[in-house]
Amino acid sequence: MSTLVPASRPPVRRRAPDVRRWVTSYVMLAPALVLFGVFVLYPLVGAVRISLTNSTGIGQATFVGLGNYRALLSDDVFWKAALNTVLLAVVSVPVSVVVGLALALLLRDRLPGRGLFRALFLAPYVISGVVVAMTGRWIFDENVGIVDRALTGLGLPAPAWQSSAPAAAVSVVLVLLWARTGLVVVLYLSALQGVDSDVLEAAELDGTSPWQRLRYVLWPLMRPTTFFVTVLMVIETFQVFDIVWVMTGGGPAGGTELLVTYAYGQGFSARREGYGSAIGVVVFVVVLVSTVLWWRVQRESEEDA
Repeated sequence: MSTLVPASRPPVRRRAPDVRRWVTSYVMLAPALVLFGVFVLYPLVGAVRISLTNSTGIGQATFVGLGNYRALLSDDVFWKAALNTVLLAVVSVPVSVVVGLALALLLRDRLPGRGLFRALFLAPYVISGVVVAMTGRWIFDENVGIVDRALTGLGLPAPAWQSSAPAAAVSVVLVLLWARTGLVVVLYLSALQGVDSDVLEAAELDGTSPWQRLRYVLWPLMRPTTFFVTVLMVIETFQVFDIVWVMTGGGPAGGTELLVTYAYGQGFSARREGYGSAIGVVVFVVVLVSTVLWWRVQRESEEDA
């Protein structure tokens, strides 16, 4: 009886690496990598180096190790600025997301002047932050501001926007929302354009209400955009400087002092460059850790879904 011998398979040829594609990819990435290295990585390394010294920006600096970071632990102003920054993020980020999504849903329909409304919403984000802050300071000026005049005309008490810490904080939040909600609107509008209209029509034919379509259809589809918007808004909140510096300067009595404004004041006004750099490094680490944790939570929720 003859034994069948299986035919030998031809040897698998391993595809040689496409050197040309590899080189092309890195050539295309080179400009971005150079810009990242020059404007992000190099300043970051420099800030870490300066934070380990007692540099004043003038003369020779002395290495102090973690001395600046240990000093932060007992700095009451630093902890107050950190609390103000966290509260600003907790208040402004959810409001920006909710208001931005609501406006995007309104502008998605064929409303008269839809293009004009989009431009008006995005304009505060595009123009200089100093201009936005000066406009906000004029609007909320406790002497000649239009808000106080309108409240006084209605017989209501006019808040002291520049003298009261809570009122100053409210004015900063309102101007910040006005300045960046337009970007959230544009991002959600871009995401809504990618939603298949047949899905919404099918849900409508099934008898769902507008709220149910938003809750069970649109909102899950908007989850990646919401994640991106949330991370972006948190990062921008920890970087808010011009609006606070122009409107309140961190006052009154440190009521609107943020980590970035405190770092600037210590580094340039108080000539404590090393201490200000340490605050900046702390801000970077907090934002980086928060972003990574939020990204992991988002990825796990998507895997569970």
